[in-house]
Amino acid sequence: MMTAMTSLLLVLSVIVTGLYAGFMLAFLIAVMPGLAELPDQQFTAAMRKFNEKVPGPAFLVLFLAVVALPAAALLTGLGEHDEVAGPALVGALVCVVAGHLVTIAGNIPLNNALAKSAGGDDTAARKAFEPRWNTFHQVRTAFVLVACALLAIAL
Repeated sequence: MMTAMTSLLLVLSVIVTGLYAGFMLAFLIAVMPGLAELPDQQFTAAMRKFNEKVPGPAFLVLFLAVVALPAAALLTGLGEHDEVAGPALVGALVCVVAGHLVTIAGNIPLNNALAKSAGGDDTAARKAFEPRWNTFHQVRTAFVLVACALLAIAL
């Protein structure tokens, strides 16, 4: 049986991870398909603006909380988790960390390269950015969606 603290941390983990997954999914199914229809100059300008705004305080709280809260739930609940909740919680942590690694190693360097290309050839910048960024984004979105489902199972 889980303590109240472990249960609270798991509930918060599900909520925060669900919010983060929803943000990622919205970009995957709505924002990027909409931007895909823009001419190169408008696409690159829009992505540069997104990349300036997204790492704001609210995003950073979510970005950190999707790792910190499940980790805290795991640590506070050591010995409390049953044969389903424990592995589900560990699996969720693996998924969110893997998703963050994709973001750090894949998406962020592409964002930085796009920012540096401002004032240059927007067609070349888009070709170097869009397909790879979308692939990385699909992978990290899948990781966070699976993490959310695993946290719900753990709860």
